Amino acid sequence: MIDTELAVRPPVSYAPSSSMVARAADLATQFQTTAAESDRAGAFPADEFRMLASEGLLAAPIPEVYGGAGLDGRQVTLRTQLQLLSELGRGNLAAGRVYEGHVNALMLIATFGTPAQIDRWANDVVTTDLLFAVWNTEANDGVRIVPRRDGRFILEGSKTFCSGAGYVQRPIVPGALPDGGWQMTVVPMERVSTTIDPSWWQPLGMRGSASYRVDFTGVILEPDDLLGAPGDYHRQPWLSAGSIRFAAVQLGGAEALLDATRAMLQGMGRTDDPYQQHRIGEMAIAIESGYHWLLGASEMVDLSPGAGNRSQHDIERTLSYAHMTRLAIERICLDVMERAERSAGARAMLAPHPIERIIRDLTLYLRQPAPDAALETVGRFALDHSERTGALWQQRGSGRAEKPS
Repeated sequence: MIDTELAVRPPVSYAPSSSMVARAADLATQFQTTAAESDRAGAFPADEFRMLASEGLLAAPIPEVYGGAGLDGRQVTLRTQLQLLSELGRGNLAAGRVYEGHVNALMLIATFGTPAQIDRWANDVVTTDLLFAVWNTEANDGVRIVPRRDGRFILEGSKTFCSGAGYVQRPIVPGALPDGGWQMTVVPMERVSTTIDPSWWQPLGMRGSASYRVDFTGVILEPDDLLGAPGDYHRQPWLSAGSIRFAAVQLGGAEALLDATRAMLQGMGRTDDPYQQHRIGEMAIAIESGYHWLLGASEMVDLSPGAGNRSQHDIERTLSYAHMTRLAIERICLDVMERAERSAGARAMLAPHPIERIIRDLTLYLRQPAPDAALETVGRFALDHSERTGALWQQRGSGRAEKPS
């Protein structure tokens, strides 16, 4: 578990964004050498998160006024945020998955929290390196939020796929109110009693993400532990356009797969084989195209706190581009995995070869919810609007594309 009793550290002096990306790249290279250590049931890349904390990257998504680096989803910082996520995915997909949830949580807090809440929860990260997450997935026994007569709230029910369970100290846990509203809460895990069920997590990959089932029944929360208004969690563009973040982590995993395949071929002296050259070339082209999708998303998608105030047309265009990015990168990752398997052969499908682990982790991570609905959104926007494709190309050099007249 990450040490929650760390001494208060002095504020981090943040370097330019290019330096933060360079630090993340250096960490990713280190993470690659230790990723296999957390590839087992009950494990978690805790050392990796201590390193992220020491480099100030846990606090990076927090607005600057609250002590962070301001990588909070505004267009001016989104490219750097996506670069950080892809680097961490290149280093360790399980760590990247948990870090993306941390980023997601802090962005939701910056968007829907009151100034006092933002200050309180930002301080948890800046001074004591607490880890945040968003735990929304549930089964039939999902979380319910029941008001009490004393003004507090009691939780009933469970969440599943709680990545970082046992290590995350501030998860955002949405649940149903008695009137059916969907309300976000931020649970102070060290001050409440929950039941974590690790036996529920028997996955193909992502073993080190500790994505367990957590029962919150009996947890009592104060009114200021509730984040935003009912329904805010499902507001667009934040709910769906945030898919570009996990796509960035996934693409980093695909690049790690290219690295591992190339290293294997070099070690076997098979780099002169023209068929291997073809496959490696196809992998390189696919990954390069994925980074162009992320670059486009960083210029077309706005996830800042005021993003919901834009026109409905702009929100729909944002969602369409984000979904295109997510689906394109999913296809890229699948193609890269197929070519890596063909290049490496059966020997690389045996643990502890890194290719075997990365393919397992990426296979599970790509199973994000509602891919068909995402594609439907893209198709509906293309049918309902006469805008040309190549939106980024059209707007290059002129800022955000204007609504057509």
